[in-house]
Amino acid sequence: MTSMPIRHPVRIMGIDPGLRRTGWGVIELDGNRLAFVGCGSVEPAEGLPLASRLLAIHHGLAGVLGSFNPAEAAVEQTFVNKDGAATLKLGQARGVAMLAPAMFGISVAEYAPNQVKKTVVGAGHADKNQILVMLKILLPKAEPKSPDAADALAIAITHAHHRQSVALRLKVLET
Repeated sequence: MTSMPIRHPVRIMGIDPGLRRTGWGVIELDGNRLAFVGCGSVEPAEGLPLASRLLAIHHGLAGVLGSFNPAEAAVEQTFVNKDGAATLKLGQARGVAMLAPAMFGISVAEYAPNQVKKTVVGAGHADKNQILVMLKILLPKAEPKSPDAADALAIAITHAHHRQSVALRLKVLET
């Protein structure tokens, strides 16, 4: 007789990077069941120089990582808009959002905004309200206080659904 493998819940942190507000969301995946753990946002003080805002984002995310101890993390990819300077600054916030979990030894996956929307809502061009409606269905106990926290939870859910294919791609690249 063979015994079933023991599976352990996996804690996943989603991060929605931004200079004014960086959203974070933590869920737990147990088999195919999702559970809400926590969410919020890191909000650097207005008027801080760029380097100080980036430092505040890093400190805030490090605190969340230390409190919730996720095993995996996922970050939304930056889309390029018409304002090159704004895109570059957002990219710097995204770099900090990737660095924080990496400093804790946590692997970080990346997902395009359309992939997040398609995974959570079923359509790649869903609006924020549609994401909130689906979050209530998928994570009934979640009550994100900001759109950034809601987006971070959606990113975590996306990683929960795609993590096996991400792990497989990484394994192929290593060989």
